[in-house]
Amino acid sequence: MKSNIGGIDRFLRIVLGLLLIGLTLGGQIGAWGWIGVVPLATGLVKWCPLYLPFGWSTTCKRQ
Repeated sequence: MKSNIGGIDRFLRIVLGLLLIGLTLGGQIGAWGWIGVVPLATGLVKWCPLYLPFGWSTTCKRQ
């Protein structure tokens, strides 16, 4: 499993995931906030399965 999530993408996914989970636990939003587990998990493992079919990658390409 090759990494396809770069630094900024990873940071934003982790922050968004934690924010959604925190708001859900705090009772600010409904159960749909548990969807935050998805961006959190993909940010932590640095791999997104939805990028594969499109050939996308946000990692830095070194020359």
